[in-house]
Amino acid sequence: MPNPNILLLLRKRSIHITDDLDDVIDDEEDEAWKDWGKTPKLSEDKFDPPPSDLNKMNMQEIQEMMTTRNFGPVFGFVKLRLGERRTPDVVAEIAMKWTKIMKTGGIRVQFTGVDSSTIMFSMDQGRDSMELKEFILNEPEAYEIKIGDQVFRRPGDPPLEAVIEKLLREKDKADDDTPEDDGRQKEEL
Repeated sequence: MPNPNILLLLRKRSIHITDDLDDVIDDEEDEAWKDWGKTPKLSEDKFDPPPSDLNKMNMQEIQEMMTTRNFGPVFGFVKLRLGERRTPDVVAEIAMKWTKIMKTGGIRVQFTGVDSSTIMFSMDQGRDSMELKEFILNEPEAYEIKIGDQVFRRPGDPPLEAVIEKLLREKDKADDDTPEDDGRQKEEL
């Protein structure tokens, strides 16, 4: 049984707030608070026109300039590191993790697993594609990212075809090293 003196003290300490708040002025919201969550609108002072003479630029410079100036939707694919066995659930977890991380960073991109080594992405704002590229290439699971026709890998990484060829050679060598079949059938899992 609670002490009656304590209950009496608690009742006296309670604060009553009225529902009549007509005289209260709420001016704490600033412009940043009002604009929070809205998609930013491009102002004309941020417009940076492309150079007028593209003849002085090589093809790669032109493509990089175009990707940084793309404001429309973009989609592409991320090739995961080869040689690792992944279940569809693992690929889905990687895609979900990347989606959440990018959303936390303020970039709206949706990742979806395609197969055991490929994840597809789509983004609303193409101007964030270079930031997405940097993020993906820093992830340990990713091997390369393809945005449109451009393929990006970490510096020093071999082309995808060379990696596939190397894995096939290793597999063939492992198959050659296996002992001969002794007449028993192999059971599948």
